[in-house]
Amino acid sequence: MNETIKNLLAEVDKAVADKSFGKEPEALYEPIHYILSLGGKRLRPLLSLLAYRLYREDHRKAMNPAMAIEVFHNFTLMHDDIMDEAPLRRGKATVHEKWDNNTAILSGDVMLVKAYDLLLEIDPQILPEVLKAFNQTAAEVCEGQQMDMLFETRTDVTEDEYLEMIRLKTAVLLGHSLWMGGKLAGADAQQLQALYDFGQNIGIGFQLKDDLLDVYADKAKFGKQVGGDILSNKKTFLLIQAKNLANEEQAAALEKWLSTYDNPEEKVKAVTALYNEMQIRELTEEKMNSYFERAMLNLKQLKSNNQALEDISTFTAYLLHREK
Repeated sequence: MNETIKNLLAEVDKAVADKSFGKEPEALYEPIHYILSLGGKRLRPLLSLLAYRLYREDHRKAMNPAMAIEVFHNFTLMHDDIMDEAPLRRGKATVHEKWDNNTAILSGDVMLVKAYDLLLEIDPQILPEVLKAFNQTAAEVCEGQQMDMLFETRTDVTEDEYLEMIRLKTAVLLGHSLWMGGKLAGADAQQLQALYDFGQNIGIGFQLKDDLLDVYADKAKFGKQVGGDILSNKKTFLLIQAKNLANEEQAAALEKWLSTYDNPEEKVKAVTALYNEMQIRELTEEKMNSYFERAMLNLKQLKSNNQALEDISTFTAYLLHREK
């Protein structure tokens, strides 16, 4: 990442740290500050600010709306963790583990309300359009989460279904982040569509990269357990492709390991070996690269100064080549 992006990230981190969402009762507001303090990539607010900077330089005017997206994103994570019964988030105890489920639900609800508060600073002339787009995106994120949960009890999830699920669960919010940044800066409809499409394409590519890293990341750099998706039999792009391509012997071995839970290290090693036999890593990289290539075509439709475009292009390359 270049210095511009690092500085923007530092501004976002400071804005989030300095924001007071409320104090009493402490049990309601402390979990909000806790989950936001865990950090993360701040990908969504950063993309929103980068999009704004394509057309205007005073990006601090877009900071609160960008923070609204980050608060909303963390609200979804807080509730997702309850549904997934996840013990850890970014290496720390999840809110429902540190407190309890009811607290996590209620604190998450307040985060959603506070996200709307942050959006209210938008110019009243465009606020209705922004709110309508935000609400559509929020509903789509919930649709994606529901699809993901339904996949847990299915053995016949298709590639197209999986790609649609990650589009909804992950990519539409990235698309909206960019769209909103452009909208706040006065971009026209054609530019806004290109920004949204760019966000959706990098969002799908981003999730496919996550699928790859979960199996093939350097454990020292990844920051969490490698092979977690394998251990939970998660319907990732890799598993779906393996089921589609396996010969009779490979299919039998795969099913055996999918029904095994008492040898975690051996299971990860064995399933990874099956992926290697079927060249699943290469297939996933090819699919991932195809979405990043589409995103770069979207970038070519944007009209802006070279430096702002270069910043977004640099960040896209970082997402493609990241190791964690």
